[in-house]
Amino acid sequence: MKAVLCKAFGPAENLVLEEVASPEAKKNEILLDVHAAGVNFPDTLIIEGKYQFKPPFPFSPGGEAAGVVAAVGEKISHLKVGDRVMALTGWGSFAEQIAVPGYNVLPIPSAMDFTTAAAFSMTYGTSMHALKQRAQLQPGETLLVLGASGGVGLAAVEIGKAMGARVIAAASSAEKLAVAKNAGADELINYSESNLKEELKRLTQGNGVDVIYDPVGGDLFDHAIRSIAWNGRLLVVGFASGRIPELPVNLALLKGAAVLGVFWGSFAQRQPQDNAANFQQLFAWHAEGKLKPLVSQVYPLEKAGEAIDSLANRKAVGKVVVAVR
Repeated sequence: MKAVLCKAFGPAENLVLEEVASPEAKKNEILLDVHAAGVNFPDTLIIEGKYQFKPPFPFSPGGEAAGVVAAVGEKISHLKVGDRVMALTGWGSFAEQIAVPGYNVLPIPSAMDFTTAAAFSMTYGTSMHALKQRAQLQPGETLLVLGASGGVGLAAVEIGKAMGARVIAAASSAEKLAVAKNAGADELINYSESNLKEELKRLTQGNGVDVIYDPVGGDLFDHAIRSIAWNGRLLVVGFASGRIPELPVNLALLKGAAVLGVFWGSFAQRQPQDNAANFQQLFAWHAEGKLKPLVSQVYPLEKAGEAIDSLANRKAVGKVVVAVR
């Protein structure tokens, strides 16, 4: 089978496409014929050796995939050969086949194509877990989404609206904000042109934001935490800015606020039934037209490195997908 390989930590341009042996499914795994693979921010880190997981060389990047079940291990009962599924893989999806633990695999709706499915699991899974289990977002609350035009950001905007929140989208350009507006955002803040803290004060009449969804970190975290409402919740989703911020804990004390970590991959493994219930709701919203995954670019397998670069250089809006078959 063909696979994009990382043989040493370094830039995406060092990735190579080679023929390798197909994997075999263990007792608790399925073998997936990969049709499409989603590109996510961790892919930019894992090839550089900057992610919390460091797979042994050589390995393929790619943390999520969609395709068809080619074989099932003897302990797998909820899936069968021929099923159309999406899978959380961690890495390895930029390849024609991958073996995946059964608990990380979900059937996809018949009306959902593989490109959409490959763009769905990590972004919507992360944002749903963040807003439902971690923030316990309530109808009528105000939700601030930082980096609102990215994959997880757009998903958070759509899910926040579906849950009945007033959504404030913040991004770095008018073009990106237009995408967030199209996804349902009620208010827009261009933080490259205006002061985030002052704009939030104006939009909330000084009351602050109930829930802050932050996949960016850095300076935006510093400004946002100072705009949190009484009993507010700040969701730590990621650090796309490159700087992991430090929290002056007196701010949490003064606002009775909570800072909550969001690690969807671990949640999916530890609470598979809750994760499955989340996806049933997500699939229902998708069928109702409330969730419309935006795939802005599709790259062939041999250009997977370019796909990763588009994300690393913040050129991507919405999701980027690698077409494997």
